[in-house]
Amino acid sequence: MRYSIIPAALLLAATSCSEKSSFELDTYTVEPTSLSEVVTATGTMESVTSVDVGTQVTGIISNLLVDFNDQVTKGQLIAEIDKTVLQSELQSADATLASAKATYEYNKINFERDKALHAEKLISDYEYQTSKKDYEVAKLAYEKSQSDRVRAAKNLTYAEITSPIDGIVVSREVEEGQTVVSSMNVASLYVIADLDHMQVVGAVDEADIGQVKVGQHVTFTVDAYPEDIFTGTVTQVRINPTTTNNVVTYEAIVSTTNPDHKLLPGMTANLSIYTLELENAAAVPLKALKFEPMADDEGSDLPKPQPLKEPAKHSVWVVRDNKLVETAVELGMKNSVYQQITSGLKQGDKVALQYEEKNSGSNKEPKAQENPFMPKPPGAKKK
Repeated sequence: MRYSIIPAALLLAATSCSEKSSFELDTYTVEPTSLSEVVTATGTMESVTSVDVGTQVTGIISNLLVDFNDQVTKGQLIAEIDKTVLQSELQSADATLASAKATYEYNKINFERDKALHAEKLISDYEYQTSKKDYEVAKLAYEKSQSDRVRAAKNLTYAEITSPIDGIVVSREVEEGQTVVSSMNVASLYVIADLDHMQVVGAVDEADIGQVKVGQHVTFTVDAYPEDIFTGTVTQVRINPTTTNNVVTYEAIVSTTNPDHKLLPGMTANLSIYTLELENAAAVPLKALKFEPMADDEGSDLPKPQPLKEPAKHSVWVVRDNKLVETAVELGMKNSVYQQITSGLKQGDKVALQYEEKNSGSNKEPKAQENPFMPKPPGAKKK
C-alpha cells in the first residue's frame, strides 16, 4: 500500500482560500450628546477673608472675651488692654491743651492791641513784631496740643479691641496678663476667618493651564469627607509660575460657599475643573472626520460613495437611501472622544466611522488538519 504525504501548511492555505472576505460599514447615529472635558489638580483650602487682629498701643491684656472657634460679628468687643496708662496720657493731654489754649488767647489779645497801636505809630516795629511772633508760636502750640489730645483719646479707644469682620476665631495668640508691645509690626492677638466663603488655591500643571478659564465649573473632594462632592467656580488664574522638582504649575483660585463649615483652612482638595461642558449637543466621534470611503468595486453590498461637487473644509459621510453621501459640516468644540457639529447634520443621521472586515463562512477559526505520518511531540498521546 502506498501513502501520499500532504504538508499541513498546504491544507491550511486551501482552507483559508475557500473563504471569502466581506466588509461591513460601522456607523454612528447622531443624537443629543453631553460633552465634557476635565482638568484635574490638587489644592489647599483657604478662607477668602482672614484677618490678623492686633493692637496699636502698648499695654497689658486685661481681658480676653473670645477663644478658639468662637463665632464673632463685626464690631464685637473681643479683648481689652489695661487702660490706666492710656487714661493718664489722655488727662495729661487735656491739661496741656488747657494751658496752650490760655497762652494762645493771652497772646492773641496782646497781638491785636499791639497791632492797633502800631497802626497809630504808638509802638515800635520791634515791639509789634515780637508780639506777632509770640502770638503765632502760641497758636501753633495750641494746635499741636489739640492733635496730641486727639491721639491720646484715640489710643484709649484702641484699648478696646473689636472684630473687624464676621467670622470664626481660628487662632488666639495671647493670654490674659501678657504685655503686648506696639512697634513697626502690629502685635497679633487673634486670627479671625470668614468660613462661610472659602477658596481653593489649586496647582494646575503647565500642560493644562491653557484650558483653564475664569468662570469654569469645578467639583472637588476633601479627604475628611470622601463621599461629599463640593462645587465651586474658577475666579482667578494666576500667571506667576511655581517650579517644584522641575515641574511647573500655576495657581487657579476656586471660590466656594461653606454653609456647614465642613471645609476648613489647610485641607487638601482634589479638583476636577470642567474646561468643556455642553448639553444636548449634536456630536460625532472624532474618527468620523477621518473616514474615507472604499471604491465602488471593493464591496458591492456597501453604500455607494457620493462625494460633494465642491470640496468642503470639513465633511463627514452620511448613509442616506443606501448611498454614502459626503456632507459638509461646521465644527464646534471637542473633547478627546467627540466633535461637536454646529451645522450640517440632524438628529437620526447615520454617520460612517469605519469598515469592519467579516468572514462569509464560519466564524470559527479554521482548525489545522493533522498529518498522521508526522512524528508526535514528546509526551503526546498516541491515538
